[in-house]
Amino acid sequence: MTFPNPTDDELRALLKGVKTIAVVGLSPKPGRPSHTVARALQGFGYRIIPVRPAVDSVLGEKAYASLAEVPDTIDLVDVFRAAEHIPAVVAECLALNLPAIWIQEGIVHEAAAEKARAAGMTVVMDRCILKDYVALFT
Repeated sequence: MTFPNPTDDELRALLKGVKTIAVVGLSPKPGRPSHTVARALQGFGYRIIPVRPAVDSVLGEKAYASLAEVPDTIDLVDVFRAAEHIPAVVAECLALNLPAIWIQEGIVHEAAAEKARAAGMTVVMDRCILKDYVALFT
């Protein structure tokens, strides 16, 4: 991968400034990575907003079918969707003028990531937000 992620200092600043994380693809199943990561982030004090169609709530928070339906301010979008869905998620983020996107470990779509960065978003790709949080703050 040639995509340059933010430095550790930039990641630390991003995670310190974030309060609300919309998790696209958050599974209601406790054994799924998205659920485990989101639950841990809640434990670290972040507000999690599930974005997943056909689900009413996850981790005690109301779920929304799309980012556009979320009525609250979103500081960061954390994406647990396959690579082919990343361009659509980026397009929605750009349409909503969201400041940052974190594309989880194992998910790579360089063209979409570059498009988001070129539009002014902070972009992290192919990294686990939980692993980075633990490495940077504990």
